Amino acid sequence: MNIHEYQAKELLEKYGVAVPKGIPAMSVEEAVKAAGDLPGPLYVVKSQIHAGGRGAGHFTNNPEGKGGVRLCKTADEVKDAAEAMIGNTLVTIQTGAEGKEVQRLYVTDGVDIEKEYYCSVVLDRGTSRVTFMVSTEGGMDIEEVAEHSPEKITHVDIDPVTGIMPFHARKLAFALGLEKDAMKSAVKFFMSLYKAFVELDAAIVEINPMIVTDKNEVMALDAKMNFDENALFRQKMVAEMRDETEEDDAEREATNWDLSYVSMDGNIGCMVNGAGLAMSTMDIIKLYGGDPANFLDVGGGATAERVTAAFKIILSDPNVQGILVNIFGGIMKCDVIAEGVIAAAKEVDLSVPLVVRLEGTNVEKGKELMANSGLPIIAADDLDDAARKVVDATKAAQAAA
Repeated sequence: MNIHEYQAKELLEKYGVAVPKGIPAMSVEEAVKAAGDLPGPLYVVKSQIHAGGRGAGHFTNNPEGKGGVRLCKTADEVKDAAEAMIGNTLVTIQTGAEGKEVQRLYVTDGVDIEKEYYCSVVLDRGTSRVTFMVSTEGGMDIEEVAEHSPEKITHVDIDPVTGIMPFHARKLAFALGLEKDAMKSAVKFFMSLYKAFVELDAAIVEINPMIVTDKNEVMALDAKMNFDENALFRQKMVAEMRDETEEDDAEREATNWDLSYVSMDGNIGCMVNGAGLAMSTMDIIKLYGGDPANFLDVGGGATAERVTAAFKIILSDPNVQGILVNIFGGIMKCDVIAEGVIAAAKEVDLSVPLVVRLEGTNVEKGKELMANSGLPIIAADDLDDAARKVVDATKAAQAAA
């Protein structure tokens, strides 16, 4: 689950991570009031959307104008910036051409920046450890730095038995060339950041840029946080920060049904039980010349109602021109899947090719239900057969359209 920058900074500040003073605003009037409540004389007005590259982005109603992050010197300039942002659509490198409507702003106090750096905390699945990544190339995409200047990125793994120790933090600070007061501030910053990451069940914390001010204080000028949704049951404060207006409609609906769904760019919808099987299904679709339209895992204990919901979510994507249902029944019974697929196909008036491969518990009962459904379901014997059939059927449907 993602949250907004101002929410991330509120959380980090509770853990002792230094951030500029800032106030969220839901209207132009609130933005102007926020400026009056901040020390000044410089203010930064930031669009709050779940996407990066806001400063370099543009608004659809003014493509040649300024981006979604603006420096202001007076309350009147804050008002002008807020009017240009709120209610308008911001397009960035991460939003795609459709952009996102700005519904929230964050007005912060301007700070004097001596140097910008990059810092992030992630879980390295290769080492099974929380890992810090820092770089002197602050303000740049870390992928770009990794490609062109990998030597400028320092990784420090944290042993989960000890947690972060002062020597870890000093190693990070040394890698950035920090000294004296800036070094002391950085040590506190890194240790506080680790504590926040672990105790809040974060999946990633990215500070870009992390800055050193003219007073040698290390601060988070920007902050991005993403959380493990499986741990939200014990993170009530984080869960309440969810902004559903920032989520894809289909992904939001999937979350409400406890389904794992990610939209993609292809035209073949996939419904599978198990993440590994889902990945294999998408791979073999690509192998035979098709393009997956989504990743959808219904899990091991799905009901017919959840399967129906999953099927309808797939079909809500207008790009879907064929569907592959690939179920290996263990805990998940094949007849339950069949009932859900049949119910959904009848409810939505299925008009695209549907290939179903079932194997496992109650497989014969599931196949019998589909055979007697009266629906044009294409049965498959195995995954290889299913992939071939759905790719061929989708291409045939495209040609006939």
